Amino acid sequence: MALLMGVSAMAWAQQTSLRDASVQAQQAQAALQKKIDAADDETRELLTRLRDASREASRLERYNDELARRNKAQQALIEKRRAAIEQLSVTREALPGQLRDMVSQLRTLIEADLPFLREERLARVDSLNAMLDDSEMSAADKLDRVLSAWRTELDYGREMDTWQGRLVGDDARQVDYLRVGRIGFYYLTPDGREGGVWRADAEEWQPLEGDALDELRKGLRIARDQRAPALLDLPVSIAVETQSTNEANSSAKDEESS
Repeated sequence: MALLMGVSAMAWAQQTSLRDASVQAQQAQAALQKKIDAADDETRELLTRLRDASREASRLERYNDELARRNKAQQALIEKRRAAIEQLSVTREALPGQLRDMVSQLRTLIEADLPFLREERLARVDSLNAMLDDSEMSAADKLDRVLSAWRTELDYGREMDTWQGRLVGDDARQVDYLRVGRIGFYYLTPDGREGGVWRADAEEWQPLEGDALDELRKGLRIARDQRAPALLDLPVSIAVETQSTNEANSSAKDEESS
């Protein structure tokens, strides 16, 4: 009996020991699982941070590339402006002489051109020369004035115009003028009975008669907006080669119709 009780006690002790060992093992496993779970959470957090850092690095890299391109463009602009400033200094020094050359060339053009509005045009050149001597006017304003005068002269070659004035070569006669660009310069007396075309080669008027005189009257009405544009069959004022006469007359018609 005593032996049986001893065996039972021993068995109980072993069971208790095994139970305790099992509990300890379970506790250890639970603790390990917690560590694993914690490690997984930390890993996921680290991966998230890594992805965020990677995206931020990519953004910064693109931003740096953009800044590099902007810096390069700005540097090129700075160099361009520096060169422009240097050139401007040279231009500013040369500008007065260039302006005087332009005014001188304008006078030469007017004196060699058909004698329409010559006094008015030469007076404009005289005004420009006086302006160039004005020390209080800026170089930019002087350039604008000279360019404006040149534009006015260039526009004469594209316009059809009429006005009244004293006849070139005979101040005693008042006439109506017709100008077709820079290739045709004509006059008609107030009664419409006499007219002429200026011949640049001879520097004199050539009378117009018959159909040519009728065409001149028609041209004046067109220039005054008294009738619709139409082709004009008029001799031109400029000297032309014989084989180019038809081309010159055609140009006069084109200038009138435009």
